[in-house]
Amino acid sequence: MADVSKQSDGPGPWDPAAWDPSTMPDFDNDFIGEDDVQEFAKALAAPDFTSPSEDDLLNPSSQPPQFFTALNDWAPVRKKVKGRQNQRSAKKKRAPRRGKDETREGWTYSLLKWPLLFVVLGWITALGISYLFTRLYIGLYEHLVSWRGKREQIRASLRHMSNYQDWIRAAEELDSHLGSEKWKATDEYAYYDSKTVRRVKHRLQSLKAKVQEEVLSPPTMSPMSPGTRAVDELRGLVEACVKNNFAGFENPRLYSETYYGTKNLVQEFIDEASDSIKLLLDSDQLSLEDKRAMVKHLSTNFGQTALCLSGGATFAYYHFGIAKALLDADLLPSIITGTSGGALVAALLGTRTNEELKLTLVPALAARITACRESFSIWSRRWYQTGARFDSVDWARRCAWFCHGSLTFLEAFERTGRILNVSCVPSDPHSPTILANYLTAPDCVVWSAVIASAAVPGVLNPVVLMRKKRDGTLEPYAFGHKWKDGSLRTDIPLKALNLHFNVNFSIVSQVNPHINLFFFSSRGSVGKPVTHRRGRGWRGGFLGSALEQYLKLDLTKWLKVLRHLELLPRPMGQDWSEVWLQRFSGTITIWPRSKPSDFWHILADPSKERLAGMIQNGQQAAFPKLKFIANRMKIEKIVEDARKNLRPNPHALPTPSIDKSQMHGMLGPDDFESMLERERSNRFELKPNLLFSESPDLSQSGKGSRDQSPMGSRFAERRTPSPSFVRRFSAWFGGIPARATPDKLRPRVAQLQREESRDLGRRGSVIEEITRQTSVFFADPESESEKEDEGEEDDVAPYGGPQRDWRDYGDGDTTASEDEADAYINGSRKSKTL
Repeated sequence: MADVSKQSDGPGPWDPAAWDPSTMPDFDNDFIGEDDVQEFAKALAAPDFTSPSEDDLLNPSSQPPQFFTALNDWAPVRKKVKGRQNQRSAKKKRAPRRGKDETREGWTYSLLKWPLLFVVLGWITALGISYLFTRLYIGLYEHLVSWRGKREQIRASLRHMSNYQDWIRAAEELDSHLGSEKWKATDEYAYYDSKTVRRVKHRLQSLKAKVQEEVLSPPTMSPMSPGTRAVDELRGLVEACVKNNFAGFENPRLYSETYYGTKNLVQEFIDEASDSIKLLLDSDQLSLEDKRAMVKHLSTNFGQTALCLSGGATFAYYHFGIAKALLDADLLPSIITGTSGGALVAALLGTRTNEELKLTLVPALAARITACRESFSIWSRRWYQTGARFDSVDWARRCAWFCHGSLTFLEAFERTGRILNVSCVPSDPHSPTILANYLTAPDCVVWSAVIASAAVPGVLNPVVLMRKKRDGTLEPYAFGHKWKDGSLRTDIPLKALNLHFNVNFSIVSQVNPHINLFFFSSRGSVGKPVTHRRGRGWRGGFLGSALEQYLKLDLTKWLKVLRHLELLPRPMGQDWSEVWLQRFSGTITIWPRSKPSDFWHILADPSKERLAGMIQNGQQAAFPKLKFIANRMKIEKIVEDARKNLRPNPHALPTPSIDKSQMHGMLGPDDFESMLERERSNRFELKPNLLFSESPDLSQSGKGSRDQSPMGSRFAERRTPSPSFVRRFSAWFGGIPARATPDKLRPRVAQLQREESRDLGRRGSVIEEITRQTSVFFADPESESEKEDEGEEDDVAPYGGPQRDWRDYGDGDTTASEDEADAYINGSRKSKTL
């Protein structure tokens, strides 16, 4: 699947054309307007200690009221206090790091907390030093024992390749030198079911041949039934075997024994499965509904792939090289998520097309990375006054270029077709995290989410997310709640990606410097086999790998003890335990080779030379993983392209015949996307449901309904008030044809009603008053216009149905006896009581 011919490659990191900023698209266009920046600054300056009222939500520019109080009736409201006394009182009234309910009670906790904390921290320090020496021993062992002679020469040339085609030739040469070709030709392996894969592969080949024979053979007089055709058998077999990690054929261990490629049997199975899917999609023997059902089934079972970019301050610039390697090989997934520094790179990938990215992921991009340009005297003064090194408003101006202006997540999806996700953590420790995308936050502005995801305590203060209104202006999102760095809790949000987009295959680009040392694959990783015993042994020998595993697991255990016993202090009011204990890896984890100088420039803008080196290192780290990714994307792209091509035409809406035996669900993602395309093409608002709408006329809805929605729902203006249960039940019951009072019974009915009114005259007012007071609990108040409309519609049943006349049930006689009238009235009373 990878483009080894380099037809889709952009300029290389050291190409002179890649150093010229004028070759980059929209390099001089800032995209963002000053009005958007001012709205963001206004939202940051708004006080967060009082909840906004309804008038404040309608008029965000209005200033909040100020409240004054005095110690007593004779004390002044404003009293002058000396500076030192004021500072002392402020220190005394400073909010504690932990709340009263949050602090553990009991004399044993207070007595043992600090001694236990120092003992555990001391043991963790000793374990960390031991782990460092263990890794040093393993590195020396591999360098002195394994990497020698011709093997070291080929490996050195492999690590200096700047394009994928040359890297493949060097990797195949190294595999041939180590004897890996024999391992590829052997089908048996402990980490997948070779027998099942072999049988399925042969069955796919035979059914493919039968399908092609049926196509070439002349049609017979007696056509075969759908269940006995070879095309149906092939479809059933494809739906059964094209699943995520079927029989272990996607086990990363299958790609960890060689530098390039995997078992020949696995590669043949992937090729046969992809060819079978193409044959079924091109076949005329399957109907359009059958093909749609098949690709839906395959997409659900096989899942999707996501590219996850971690945080890591300026270490995140290595993501540019990894993204360039995937883009040049035409393997960039359509689902991209980023956190903290990785959110900036993800925003660039999610708001640009492939053609724009090829000219953007170059060293000249360093001219646009100017967030850390301020001198020490400026940012140190800000850090002393505000507790943050960087200014949020200034970051908004500079971040907008990477996000293509004030694009929302939905607008970015419509522009590129890629699903952008950004992890944000609320400023309070109790609210859940959010994965902002075009489903969870469609109107949220991308650059505000990127800044929020990078708001590390001490580096950038928590910020407010912004949403775009219908008129294009911005306002605070989610009641003006503030958010901060997503790496503090969810650096790699795999659970949320699986929930929203069925992601079960993740490509993680991990550059966090504080956990770089602890990533160690004792049995090798994808494209990087163990050097000891020609890839069949353990890194550093069995004793070295065993010691490394023990020390790392023991470190994790004691870190969890500190977290669960609540022994750790909270610098800057933040629980930092999740920085070490969350998940940082995926199905494929790519670790670029960082340099010691990167720690010195961890909060500095890169130069063109330094960014070129980071891009090249990122590419070289991604090259060993591309074959595994290509085999995965080979099947996934066929299925996803088929889903797009088989979608119903949004402009033509025929009523298809539905086969319930093949209907897997009432509505699927394709149906929703086609509905969205149809609505977007027609350019009219969604009409409310007439069954529950009180007024089907959209012009009666308030124009400011969207602006009054504090959560920023995209379709807030299209909603109608939800009717009460009584109204819905009455509407349903009123739709049932009812018998009208016959004309021959009306005189007797009127007489009995007058008699009842005389008997209930004294208590009628009491009953009416009770009914009026209790009706507010069951029905909504009706307007005068609704009452007038109901009085005018005498001959029309609810919702436009014809009023059934009593003559439909009788013989047309207009006279009635007194007994008949009494019987009719008694029956009517019983029905009303029921």
